[in-house]
Amino acid sequence: MSHHREAVIAIIGGSGFIGSNLADSLLSDGKPVLVIDNLSRPGVEQNLQWLAQKHGNLLAVERADVRNAEAMTSTLTFAKAIFHLAAQTAVTTSLVTPKDDLDINLRGTFHVLEAARQTGAPVIFASTNKVYGALPQIAVRQARDRYEPCDDDIRAHGVDEAVGLDFCTPYGCSKGAADQYVLDYAKSYGLRTAVLRMSCIYGPRQFGTEDQGWVAHFLLSALSGHPITIYGDGRQVRDVLHVSDAVSAYRGVLAGIDHLKGQAFNLGGGPRNAVSLRMLLAEIASMTGRKIALHYDRERTGDQPFFVADTRKIEAALGWKAKFTWRDGVRDLADWLRQHRLAPGLQAARYVA
Repeated sequence: MSHHREAVIAIIGGSGFIGSNLADSLLSDGKPVLVIDNLSRPGVEQNLQWLAQKHGNLLAVERADVRNAEAMTSTLTFAKAIFHLAAQTAVTTSLVTPKDDLDINLRGTFHVLEAARQTGAPVIFASTNKVYGALPQIAVRQARDRYEPCDDDIRAHGVDEAVGLDFCTPYGCSKGAADQYVLDYAKSYGLRTAVLRMSCIYGPRQFGTEDQGWVAHFLLSALSGHPITIYGDGRQVRDVLHVSDAVSAYRGVLAGIDHLKGQAFNLGGGPRNAVSLRMLLAEIASMTGRKIALHYDRERTGDQPFFVADTRKIEAALGWKAKFTWRDGVRDLADWLRQHRLAPGLQAARYVA
């Protein structure tokens, strides 16, 4: 596909779950968008076709890989802003082939930053809560269906950006190092960069797999009558955020990048959207009216018993708040999955935090 020769907002990984939702939001406001993607993840072509059918010539597409420095320089020449969402996202995959994480998540981000340094375009980077490691310093206690922090402040507000970085697993290392590179390019070169350390994002256009996208994966399996494997005891807690709220945050950071540059923000549903696996499964069973067959396996490397993002920093910076409650959001996703994803032969679901 040909290059777009006018100023555009570039979304690297724009055919993926968050990227396609972000692209749709921008395109719906009449903003030209360039999607850059290598289309390696199964199913993302459907997201791209949806964008093309809905938005026509306002959308431009380049099939390119972040591992190719020349391709990044070339495709980003006319970008007036860059959202960098492309990544290898599975912890389990990173443990099997760590070199891919180094090449995609770290070296690929370096290529994006170097391309942006030539043009001065701001870069908003999708990071992860995994940069905080397994959080062994946060003592937790076992409640009936969940873990909860012993510390009153963390229990009330979640984990803030001041907690020490503690990379764990090749995925955490590669994303964490890239996170720090993005922030350093603001310090060293004056580039307008910002980092969003995401908790669990879910919603329409998500292709839940064994290793990533667990809310969609749980729903798909329950709706299709397939068993679910839980790693650990199911009391692990995460704060889930609907993708429409995530898109609002990404756009807000770009709009305020001149005064937000060089900063990292936690992005998640916060304490009011904190759920354990057991809580979510109970809700899904109630929604579907089906008993879910569960299998248990040992806990995964680097799993956090509790992670809830303290979102007060991004809320103060943007005036942003998550609008979807987790129960309403899960129902919204279930409705979308019934329409667009349910088909014979779906594979059994397995979970990794």
